[in-house]
Amino acid sequence: MTKLVKKAVFPVAGLGTRFLPATKASPKEMLPIVDKPLIQYAVEEAVAAGVEVMVFVTGRNKTAISNHFDTAYELEMELESRNKTELLRIVRNITPAHVSCVFIRQSMALGLGHAVLCAEPVVGDEPFAVILADDLIDDGNRGCLAQMVNIFSQTGCSILGTEKVAPEDTTSYGIVATQEEGKLVEVKGIVEKPKPQDAPSNLGVVGRYILTSQIFHHLAQTGRGAGDEIQLTDGIARLLEHDKVMAYAFEGKRYDCGSKLGYLEATVDYALKHEHLGEEFEAWIRQRFGLS
Repeated sequence: MTKLVKKAVFPVAGLGTRFLPATKASPKEMLPIVDKPLIQYAVEEAVAAGVEVMVFVTGRNKTAISNHFDTAYELEMELESRNKTELLRIVRNITPAHVSCVFIRQSMALGLGHAVLCAEPVVGDEPFAVILADDLIDDGNRGCLAQMVNIFSQTGCSILGTEKVAPEDTTSYGIVATQEEGKLVEVKGIVEKPKPQDAPSNLGVVGRYILTSQIFHHLAQTGRGAGDEIQLTDGIARLLEHDKVMAYAFEGKRYDCGSKLGYLEATVDYALKHEHLGEEFEAWIRQRFGLS
């Protein structure tokens, strides 16, 4: 019987240098899209997929993340005394009661693969998800991870969230090789950030993974690769030698919020569909740019 995916790992130890100086003292994962930080969108996606244990792999200057998911007694008391019941409800429901948060320190910046390996003591021998918060994915429904969890319940093997990328952008992704095309296909190989002429395809892995616990053994045996870091891609390549791994072309729109342009696109789109702000913001857009 396939085990349920009940744990998710959030590697949040990165420095966020592309957003300096905004990220000098605040984590990039706390950058807001309208009125919620990126990391909260990621956690909500995990909750919608049935995840109950959120494992944050953090670094220095990341206390804002743990504070965000902790109880803020003074704030709650202030909101309650002012009878701001809706805001109080929002603050109290950032983390549902049945969800627990675990914080692990990545003492050295040795890459994504090392960050995932740091989570082994909490994950143990269970399948788990990995979510990169700066890949914001909107499918208009339960979320990308829920799609992948459903597939995992049927296949029981590791799954990589993928999408086609421009050939010139392969140097920014792990690129998979397959022998067929389709929404769900078996991975035959994977390469970290290849040059366009060396890429086995233009199918890039984005920030959503479901991995079996066997990945930990392979990551422990993986040396430093691209960027002198322990790459998750290299660990997956070793896993492929022993276990089946699937590539899933997820449904939904991905915003690369690790880039300034992607972040701005997400901000505009999410503002336009915001429950309270959307109509007013759209009216301002139309007036500002002279749209009918």
